[in-house]
Amino acid sequence: MLTQPTNCIKPTSNILFSFNSIPKSFFKLHPPLNPRTHSFKLHCSQYPNPPPSSSSSSPFQPLISILRIIPDWADEIKERGFRQDRTLYDHEKWVHHRSSYRHLRHFLTSLSSRVILSLIPPVIAFTLVAVVIASYNTAVALEWLPEVFPMLRSSALPYQLTAPALALLLVFRTEASYSRFEEGRKAWTKVIAGTNDFARQIISGVENSGDAELKKALLQYVVAFPVALKCHVIYGSNMGRDLQNLLEVDDLLVVLSSKHGPGCIIEFISQNIRMLKLEESRRNMLESNMSCFHEGIGVCENLIGTPIPLSYTRLTSRFLVLWNLTLPIILWDDCHWIVVPATFISAASLFCIEEVGVLIEEPFPMLALDDLCRSVQENVQEALSREKLIQARLTAKGRIQKKQHCPNGQPKS
Repeated sequence: MLTQPTNCIKPTSNILFSFNSIPKSFFKLHPPLNPRTHSFKLHCSQYPNPPPSSSSSSPFQPLISILRIIPDWADEIKERGFRQDRTLYDHEKWVHHRSSYRHLRHFLTSLSSRVILSLIPPVIAFTLVAVVIASYNTAVALEWLPEVFPMLRSSALPYQLTAPALALLLVFRTEASYSRFEEGRKAWTKVIAGTNDFARQIISGVENSGDAELKKALLQYVVAFPVALKCHVIYGSNMGRDLQNLLEVDDLLVVLSSKHGPGCIIEFISQNIRMLKLEESRRNMLESNMSCFHEGIGVCENLIGTPIPLSYTRLTSRFLVLWNLTLPIILWDDCHWIVVPATFISAASLFCIEEVGVLIEEPFPMLALDDLCRSVQENVQEALSREKLIQARLTAKGRIQKKQHCPNGQPKS
């Protein structure tokens, strides 16, 4: 039996886009819109009581649950870091960023770094392996075990030969991830610049007083597009909450009911342009400038849907695991019990580099998209507020210039 709750959006008044009160109204008008949920219940008379799964009755289930506590905690910290708001840098932040105290500051805040905290499970695991191997070799050396148990030792030559390969894997992996981050940053730079330019053309190009309402609605859609695209590419975003102060309720319902929010807003923009009383050449110019929106959607969806080849990621991960698992065996003759801190440092360093590559492989949570979207709203608000002022100043200059000329068209001496 399928039950679907009614839509939870119950507006008490129309939400209008007010350019004169954007900073106050963008986040306070209405509570967040809850997404629609579906509840499924399956009734079967032939099997009223399904047999319990084998995993639930496994004797190792409590042990597995205990072992998963730390990895689950580390993953939660990592995902919480993805949801943090990023901010655009200004001059003060750049001064703080390049301060001479940055090394001390970064070291003292190591325990609050989500990259380091997310590495606790693998680093602890490999360090424990080193402790076990060191304990075993010590027991063999002290003849606490029978002679049939060999000493776990090996030559360091295999590590010397494979170290360059591991270094190249990590470098190429991180470089490939950074190139994706740079591509995502450039794509959003084009989207924001195209949105600002498109809004400027609407403000200066739509002059018919009969199109005032359509012009206002069109600016709403243009400002809402980068917000919808941001919600489309970042996991866990609430599009209803972010758009409720930018679109009217009826328009918002249409966007939320569509499968592709940014594409739906582009359709709103296109239909609105066709309804404006414009010259055909100006209308064609506006429609051609919408290509930056489609291009931005294409690049963002390509980055989200196509990761770095999984075979490369798996190879790097497996190489790191084998390297750190066998490191205590390789270093035992030279280091003995020092293999424990050596393995800890090696695992923390190498896995930290690999973790940074994994984090920036998905670029959009790393970008300050909220600030970029707010900058579009502020730019449109400022453009609207100064439009009449600039027109008044230019009109006054035109009148002064006319007074400076004689009726015959010659300037006064």
